[in-house]
Amino acid sequence: MHTSEAPRLYARDPLLHGLVPRLTGLAYAQRTRVPWEHDKDLPLVLLTGRHGMGRTAVLRALERHYAGRLPLAFVDTAETPQVVELLADLVRSLAPDTGRRFPLLLPGLLTVFAGYGEPGDHGEQGERTRTTLRLARLLLACHLESGSEADVAQRWAGRLRGRLDGGDVRDAVPQHAGDARGDRHAGGARDDRHAGGARGGRHAVVRAALAEYFERYARGRGSAPPRQWYQDRYAESEGAAGAAAEDHDGLLRLADWFHRGGDYRQAAEQTLVHAFLQDITAARSKWQRLNRDPRPLVLLDNTHSPAGERLVDLVLAYRARPGTAPHDPLVVVATRLGDAPADAGDAARRALPDLVTSTHWRRAGHAPSAGLLVVPLTPLSRDDVLLMLDAASAPLHPYLASALHTLTGGHPLAAGVLCDAVLDHTRATATRDSAPGPPAGPLGPRNLLELTTADGVPVTQAILERLLPSPHQRARLVPLSLARDSTAAQALAAHLRLEGPEQLPANAAADYLEAEQWQHDTPQDRPLAADPLLSTLLVHEARRTSQGTDSRRGWQEIHGFLRRHHTTRGEDSEADALRHTLAAGDAKTVVAALSEEFQSEQDRQSALRWLNCLWYAATAPPPPAADWDDERAAMAAGAFDERYHDIDEIDRCINRLLHGLWYLSDAAAEPEADLCDDIGAELAFLSLRHQSWRAVLSQAARTWPAAVRAKRPLPLPEL
Repeated sequence: MHTSEAPRLYARDPLLHGLVPRLTGLAYAQRTRVPWEHDKDLPLVLLTGRHGMGRTAVLRALERHYAGRLPLAFVDTAETPQVVELLADLVRSLAPDTGRRFPLLLPGLLTVFAGYGEPGDHGEQGERTRTTLRLARLLLACHLESGSEADVAQRWAGRLRGRLDGGDVRDAVPQHAGDARGDRHAGGARDDRHAGGARGGRHAVVRAALAEYFERYARGRGSAPPRQWYQDRYAESEGAAGAAAEDHDGLLRLADWFHRGGDYRQAAEQTLVHAFLQDITAARSKWQRLNRDPRPLVLLDNTHSPAGERLVDLVLAYRARPGTAPHDPLVVVATRLGDAPADAGDAARRALPDLVTSTHWRRAGHAPSAGLLVVPLTPLSRDDVLLMLDAASAPLHPYLASALHTLTGGHPLAAGVLCDAVLDHTRATATRDSAPGPPAGPLGPRNLLELTTADGVPVTQAILERLLPSPHQRARLVPLSLARDSTAAQALAAHLRLEGPEQLPANAAADYLEAEQWQHDTPQDRPLAADPLLSTLLVHEARRTSQGTDSRRGWQEIHGFLRRHHTTRGEDSEADALRHTLAAGDAKTVVAALSEEFQSEQDRQSALRWLNCLWYAATAPPPPAADWDDERAAMAAGAFDERYHDIDEIDRCINRLLHGLWYLSDAAAEPEADLCDDIGAELAFLSLRHQSWRAVLSQAARTWPAAVRAKRPLPLPEL
């Protein structure tokens, strides 16, 4: 059940309080039944999104609220390399609450796991120990054994060793004298002995394991149905339909196919998934269905992993079989990094608001993906951020929530880390028991990225460690994020002597971003990190970790190199060169270049080029505080005009305009009304002092103030 210590989720109520209760038949936070939306055929719900969008958080919330109230399993598929191991984990979680011993699946799993090596084989001893413990956990979960895992594993291994040493494996595969089928198996055994190796030994272990299982746990009539079920599955491959029900050939064939790998393993996995779902269906009694008892719930995290993707595909394929009856009652909620699979063309897609009352889902088509309901997790709203900051111990800056939302784009993880840091900072400031972390002064929008977590870790570092899991690639991307495009990034990588096995570190970093689903491709003319939040965090980390003005990896040196790089690329790269010049703190050079072009160019087309150059240069990231005093707002307001008494009024106007745009371009900057209005006033002043640019500059004077106030891209006037 929900506890006060559990983190609260925001903007996920349509899932938590709407869709999942209607699928399971049980309310999320109350002990009440909910009418089912789908009576028989159930969709497999797939939650998609980038790193930090709350995919795992949603599953954990469902686990907390439904644990102990219905049969439930939570499995992180990224931590498990094989489908059979995922199935074993699901059985361990579901068996105690379903009251079912999984009579079809359990002998199949035992058969597959028993085929890993022989006792005493030193090369396989580690795997044997792991699989024996895995079998012990299964037997305990299904209430077939009691005691500790170690004791059960030891007993099982001892019994198996006794059968192998005593040669007591005949009952596992009865041989029929004079029967062509028995002759074939005898020949097969001879072939195994001639092969001499793993297959012959593996078959002996599997036979012993099956004999132990059926004699001890499924005697008499209880052993016949699973034997016959597997026999029917592999009857065509054996060419011997109608075999004796007590024969284990189907289970032996299952193990053989699994350990062959490739297509054979996939077929064996399909058999085991079918056994799992049929066991789940059979475990639900007629009275449970009539009483509408809550359905079992399986939560699969990170199904973009190979095993997770395979398991989802097999479940979807099982449910898409023509004439499937009865339908299995398993509610599956899975997560996937990025978007839905590329081949899920028949999947239904719903936005979160669409889930409030009904999904209106019905299977449309016979493709397996028709059973998929894809729900992208969307960003938080500004109101959600306001609620997250509501527990602050002291009054906050009135624009702080909007600035935090603009900075993060509503990204749940980034917003959560920053909100927690704000609350920790205000709590420390209010209690005065301990000195608050950075910033030292009043907490405002521009200080957000200077905060630290409760553990003292800078917030940008804490967020990036979650969004970019690879330390090696993260260390590359921090400096390379300052580059304008792939060409500049590759030149910078060579300049910084970035090390790695790849010949092109910048391309490897771009490939990593694509693999982590931050972007589908990386255009050659765009920065490596295209996502605005990721770019902001990487650039701030580059600023925070700058190694001083004399270091090759220092802020000034990197931007100086990039300025020289763009200067050599010709006139088309002038705006990039000016941007890196401003990022190094040299506003005077940028103003001089803009002023020279303003007074020398006359055609109206050059006016658009000048405005674009001005705006793009003003998006430069500011230098580190240790290297530079941030006076941009005061400079834009004209507070330091006396410093420039030796230049004309046009240059002073361009200087104020550049600093105003530079200040307001920061994602966390407060769009102060006076500064926004000043942008229009400065452009209007310039329009009166240029003979052919007047109309273009006047139009910009009317549209740019509203754009900077709303944090929108600045529109270029139409000629």
